[in-house]
Amino acid sequence: MPNDPIDPVCGMHVEEEKAAARVEYKGTTYHFCSAGCKERFEENPEKFLVRLEEDIGHR
Repeated sequence: MPNDPIDPVCGMHVEEEKAAARVEYKGTTYHFCSAGCKERFEENPEKFLVRLEEDIGHR
């Protein structure tokens, strides 16, 4: 679980094989727990990537 990708929208750990959705953005594949999180990400990817970087930096 600690090495699983993190959904950049809600912060959940997502098993790659069980991800509800995936998006490739700027050469990186992001995994999502739901189609809703994927849709929110696609509306404004940079917003969520900045937040993801901040969250990872605080761990």
